[in-house]
Amino acid sequence: MLVLALVAAWAAGALYFDLPFPRLRLPAALLFGAVMACALFFTWPLRRKAIVMAAGFALVLCWWLTIRPRSDRNWQPDVAETAWAEIDGDNITIHNVRNCDYRAWNDYTPRWETRTVRLSQITGMDLFIDYWGTTWIAHPIVSFQFADAPPLAMSIEVRKRVGQEYSPIGGFYRQFELIYIAADERDVVRVRTNYLNEDLYLYHLNVSPGDSRDLFLDYIATINKLHEQPRWYNAVAGNCTTCIGAQKITHTHIPWDWRILLNGKGDRMLYEHGLLAGDLPFDELKHRSLIDAAAKAAGSAPDFSALVRAGLPGFAQAPTDSSH
Repeated sequence: MLVLALVAAWAAGALYFDLPFPRLRLPAALLFGAVMACALFFTWPLRRKAIVMAAGFALVLCWWLTIRPRSDRNWQPDVAETAWAEIDGDNITIHNVRNCDYRAWNDYTPRWETRTVRLSQITGMDLFIDYWGTTWIAHPIVSFQFADAPPLAMSIEVRKRVGQEYSPIGGFYRQFELIYIAADERDVVRVRTNYLNEDLYLYHLNVSPGDSRDLFLDYIATINKLHEQPRWYNAVAGNCTTCIGAQKITHTHIPWDWRILLNGKGDRMLYEHGLLAGDLPFDELKHRSLIDAAAKAAGSAPDFSALVRAGLPGFAQAPTDSSH
């Protein structure tokens, strides 16, 4: 009974959020919900009840799966471009690296840059954990470190249209396309700490240079696919954390864990698997890894990346600064 009620509720939500005719969304969702409620409470035996509700769900699902993501919408300026890359031996040239000039979180000059890095010069990876509301949900950002170049951050986000706001419930439906943003840390980190006033924690990952290079190539392959073929964001199957997991951070197997979905607790999960550098108890490590004050003090300084890492546990030395 509970499963039948849940799938019926999801299908009603699909009609409410994704039906292409706005005026019909609420009536269609209410009508479908009413039919499913009648089947649930007034149809017997159980087998007939299940057949009727499964048929209704299947009908909505078959329609819903025909809705295709697009790349030609009226995008917000900070997601107007998608990253893509060219590989030439050891050299990887990434186009549309975001490095906006911010005056406020919603007042900025978009800047898209082209950067060339060398795969052989990747030395490791860092992980930013951004809390934008509840401590149960966070936004992770992976940053690749290079011996001879500035760090390059990768942020997996929803690609919002002009006037569109993120909806946690809408994230379960086909409301948002997915985007992998390749960015300068002065953009993707600083906008959160300095302008949105969110809490950001920075950890160095116990990941070998070889695994870091493998993951970087996985990211490059994915951004090239998304540049050619858009894909839907999904709050469970295709969000900022499950997509990172699909990129295979290391060869270490991490079994399914509830903290993959409630990813605000994901840093403790990584700590338990030995993936966070810093020989400290977790609570102390997390307390010392908060970078808000350092990021605000650094501002738009060319060595922003080095300044926010100064004195953090787990970092053997400051990375190359972000001037270029």
